[in-house]
This record gives sequence, C-alpha cells and structure tokens, in this order.
Amino acid sequence: MDTITESDLRDAGLKVTSSRLAVIDALSAHPHSDAETLRATIATDISVQSVHNVLADLTRASLVRRIEPAGSAALYELRVGDNHHHVVCTSCGAVGDVDCAVGHAPCLHPSDSNGFAISSAEVTFWGVCSDCQKLSADSLTTTGR
Repeated sequence: MDTITESDLRDAGLKVTSSRLAVIDALSAHPHSDAETLRATIATDISVQSVHNVLADLTRASLVRRIEPAGSAALYELRVGDNHHHVVCTSCGAVGDVDCAVGHAPCLHPSDSNGFAISSAEVTFWGVCSDCQKLSADSLTTTGR
C-alpha cells in the first residue's frame, strides 16, 4: 500500500482527522522520513508531538511501517504488507527500497531460531548512493587525484 484513504483509516478503527490526513500526505510525498521532517513539510500548524502520535497510531494499525536504521531517528513509510528491505547511504543517509529476492517472509532463516516462530526478517544494506559517489568522483577530479 503506497497510499492511505479515509476508508482505510475507518477500517482500522481510526477517526479521520486533519492531522492524520496531513501526516499521510506528507509521508506520501516524503517516504522514509522522520517525524521532524514530516512536521516541516506540513503546511498546517501541527506540533512534532502530534506528528509522533499520528505516526504511532498509523503504525499500530499497520498502515505505516516504521524502520530504524542504525544511527538514525525512526523513519516511516507507507509501503507496508510486502516483504521489502532498505538500502542506506553511509555518506548522506538517503534511504531506498530494495525488493526481496525471495518475495515471501521470512526471506532469511536463522541457523538457530532459539524456539521462536520466525515471521519476518529485516535486512538493511549499507553503501554509498550514486549522488555521493558522483560528488566523491567530482572532488577527486577537481583536486587532481
């Protein structure tokens, strides 16, 4: 799901509010954003705490996915219900989606589940995005290296 409708909110037992709609619109335009970033893109007067509350409600209702790359604030996206992973730039922090090669959850199986019934696995790939690679290459060119 890459969008949330008013009907989706109602079906999840949530009221349709202007704050929820504003956060959903901001998240639609800026996937993989934290609450502060979303707040900054919302035109109406809404507090960061209200954005956090809306995101918590939407996450509990499984309408939004929360990811927590190491060294980053919690990030949110509307893409839920599939088995995808993420790639994070170690230079600028950009985040992108990576479809799972297996397609079903869990896509990885641990050597020992310690008695757990494994339902999913999260994979985060780390590297340098194409924009940062280009900046690095341009920097080398201008310095003569």
